[in-house]
Amino acid sequence: MMRIALVGQPNCGKSTLFNQVAGYKALTANFPGTTVTYTASRVSIKRQVVELVDLPGTYSLVGANPAESVAQDYLLNHGVDVIINVVDASLLERSLDLTLELLELGVPLILGLNMMDEARRKGVAINHSKLSEQIGAPVVPLVARKGIGVKELFAQALVTAQQPTRSKVYYSRDVEDALSQIASTLDHQLPLPPRLAAIKLLEGDTTISALASERASQSLDLAQKFQRTLSESRGRSADVIVASERHVVALNLFETSATVTHSSSFDLRDRIDDVLLHPFWGYVALLGILFLFFQFVYGVGTLIEGPTSNFFDQVLAAIDAHLVEIPVALQLVHGIVDGIAGGVAIVLPYLVSFLLGLGILEDVGYLPRVAFLVDGLMHRLGLHGKAVIPFILGYGCNVPAVMATRILEEPRDRVIGATLATMVPCAARLTVIFGLAAFYLGPGVAAGIYILNLFIVAITGAVLTKLMPEVTPGLILEMPVYRAPTLKNVIAKGSYRIKEFVTVAWPVLIGGSVVLSLLEFFKLDQIVNAIFAPLTWLLGLPSAVGTTLIFGILRKELALVMLRQALNTNDVSTVLSIAQMLTFTVFVVFYIPCLATLAALNRELGRRNMLGVAALTTIIALVISLATRAMALMLGIA
Repeated sequence: MMRIALVGQPNCGKSTLFNQVAGYKALTANFPGTTVTYTASRVSIKRQVVELVDLPGTYSLVGANPAESVAQDYLLNHGVDVIINVVDASLLERSLDLTLELLELGVPLILGLNMMDEARRKGVAINHSKLSEQIGAPVVPLVARKGIGVKELFAQALVTAQQPTRSKVYYSRDVEDALSQIASTLDHQLPLPPRLAAIKLLEGDTTISALASERASQSLDLAQKFQRTLSESRGRSADVIVASERHVVALNLFETSATVTHSSSFDLRDRIDDVLLHPFWGYVALLGILFLFFQFVYGVGTLIEGPTSNFFDQVLAAIDAHLVEIPVALQLVHGIVDGIAGGVAIVLPYLVSFLLGLGILEDVGYLPRVAFLVDGLMHRLGLHGKAVIPFILGYGCNVPAVMATRILEEPRDRVIGATLATMVPCAARLTVIFGLAAFYLGPGVAAGIYILNLFIVAITGAVLTKLMPEVTPGLILEMPVYRAPTLKNVIAKGSYRIKEFVTVAWPVLIGGSVVLSLLEFFKLDQIVNAIFAPLTWLLGLPSAVGTTLIFGILRKELALVMLRQALNTNDVSTVLSIAQMLTFTVFVVFYIPCLATLAALNRELGRRNMLGVAALTTIIALVISLATRAMALMLGIA
């Protein structure tokens, strides 16, 4: 089966192109680090089934970070038949550096000039025929998010796969002499073409150098000799020299194949950024946008939750009338209906509206700006750089947020980033916040809990950086242009994420509801509640809440659904006071991450760190919830 690999720099629209062809099986977001592992799907192109692979965004094939290493390893070891190099046409001069590296692979390559509409807006006109002639590979213009040029691109890919590409890239004489001599000593000892192997050895690529030390030590010695020679003659390290040579070639390609007809130096988008990225007004705008976002989620959720809950109450009343003489069957059916009702009436109304809103913010390009603002705040509190990216991802789901810590170079940064990511209220925790705090106490309270969470995460980050002092790099974050969100992308993205709840969480929710019903029927829930009695007593909660905390570890939204079932009411305000609802919500938001997140932590950081994160988050949850309860009592809130 033919294998096509999509390769490109972050924010080039590569995953959007993948989704246009393969369906929404890879998440698209407008900031680097989202796709850490590759995603593959079988697709039909002109009645031919091929495997399409979406590799993580990378600026080069040096393998200096995990994303680059994944891309490099896949291209070298997985038998790719053709590479589609997706580039941002509006940033062509910078994007061609990676193209030149890919050409050295000797794999058939086609260049996809994406975002041609944005290039035209910037006044950049590209002669793609001339560019194709210069690089020796087909070039196809496209606008992936609108589907323009996508069919032509993949049709050309099938043709290109049968026509191997030869690189037309040549560097200065001293560099070329070094490369030719190193390549002449290589005879397929390394898993890449001799010239590319010579380039990587001259650059000092750690992965290729390690292989060469075992299989081609003579070539490695020669490469190190030329590294010293070039460094002495040019006054810079060999890797910088090679990168500079490549960039000069890329600039020449751009200058000879593209023209800038005019410069749209300052437009409405820039004026918007002047506000949204302002050190003061940016935070004001962020709070305003979050407030509107919460109002949207709250409005949609409450509009659906009330009537739906009433409908299921009527269903249960009808069931009670028919099964009252069969207690066990009645309890089982109650459990099943409560589980279904929990998904339809409590979880989905808030989850769907949240994910749709999040999809709009992603498509517009606002989330990277949030990351920029939060990064500035975190720097003041001691948290640095790329750790902000998993932090932002955590608002969608903690599992990919933990996995995204792979983009952090240092183990210490990965531990801190993963810890903070697990404390961020994901979509499942959002259900608890909106289904309990917002529904009974108002959206302002829900927004307050989110703001509280932001400060607790920041403070925790500051404390962890003090306990684990080390200089870490700042955040280098590319700001994508603002784009109008497309209805197709937003709906497809939300559907993909909702599918996880429907196929994974909802069956667990229904099963948990049945288990809780049986525990109540046989009075076994009293044993569980007795075990958790010290905790519920400390928090000032009814003892029946104990069982819900166990289910909350499986999935956070289960805590809310099980709470209603454990208290035997759909209106928990008749049982819990305002202070108790606040305490319960805050505790569930912060305490032990869900089972899936714990598994991700164990896989990424090891068991010891996973247990440490679980213990730390539980302690923080206990402290914050006790402080919340004390504050409520001091203010006389019943």
